[in-house]
Amino acid sequence: MTTYDDRASLTDLTATVERVRSSVEGVIEGKPEVVRLSLTVLLAEGHLLIEDVPGVGKTMLAKALARSIDCSVRRIQFTPDLLPSDITGVSIWDQQRRDFEFKPGAIFAQIVIGDEINRASPKTQSALLESMGERQVTIDGQTYELPSPFMVVATQNPVEMEGTYPLPEAQRDRFMARVSIGYPSPDAELQMLDIHGGASPLDDLQPVAHAHEVLKLIEAVRGVHVADTVRRYAVDLVAATRTHPDLRLGASPRATLHLLRAAKASAALSGREYALPDDVQALAVAVLAHRLLPTAQAQLNRRTAEQVVQEILQRTPVPAAPQQSGFGGLGRGATAFGQQPPRRL
Repeated sequence: MTTYDDRASLTDLTATVERVRSSVEGVIEGKPEVVRLSLTVLLAEGHLLIEDVPGVGKTMLAKALARSIDCSVRRIQFTPDLLPSDITGVSIWDQQRRDFEFKPGAIFAQIVIGDEINRASPKTQSALLESMGERQVTIDGQTYELPSPFMVVATQNPVEMEGTYPLPEAQRDRFMARVSIGYPSPDAELQMLDIHGGASPLDDLQPVAHAHEVLKLIEAVRGVHVADTVRRYAVDLVAATRTHPDLRLGASPRATLHLLRAAKASAALSGREYALPDDVQALAVAVLAHRLLPTAQAQLNRRTAEQVVQEILQRTPVPAAPQQSGFGGLGRGATAFGQQPPRRL
């Protein structure tokens, strides 16, 4: 694969995203919205939680995304006997050097696949907190930086399934978004039988993008403009979860930050250098719902966190479209709606 040029054109950035998208969609049939959300989280420097019943392709999606990028990949199979040191690493006494030597754990990779994360104990799950929140690991008082880009793609079965532990609130809050793949349509399932019937398409999947290219994409997403009114809209949505009568735990300030970053990545994937309220709306359920805890009464009434977020979206006023001057305070190099053709990423 050729070395990525720092002066690469915008067309090259677009081509990188399309290559990764096509590669993943070649394995996960009929779920373009799931693939898009996965790419959104990747470009927003977040972590993805894939939750669904067994057999719908959770691990397949995680592995397809990881193999489509030429970077270091490690897989952790979460089991009840997994220890925190298996994830973070451990210091071992070296007889020859007469000193402790650090043996890195599975977390030291650019893309970490955590398979069935909620089958490990909460103690083991908590080993991911520092790495996911601060992109570093501290062992015996020594801090080790994790490689960049860094993304955890974890799968889990619903808590109603046998042998699962619910993820702690602090762990769920570190995942930028949660996605459910769902069952395929009959046509997609027929296509799956043709593609997966003889051999797994993962066997022939080759990297289509380099980690350095992904870093360039992430840098481009950071430059997407978010107007003050869109920021306020995101804050209002998150604040509404903290006072809703059906919730005993609302979304954290980290959730607001994740929602904003995801909206910027979604805008870039849509070919815009500015975020819209529509970007925030489209991602609100995926980014907020898994962090919320319904009250006991809401659970008795079969009210889900997703329904509460949808209700908040309907009740919260949406910012009006900007005038010629754009949303208040467009920064240097930003673009108001309709002023010039949007860039594509």
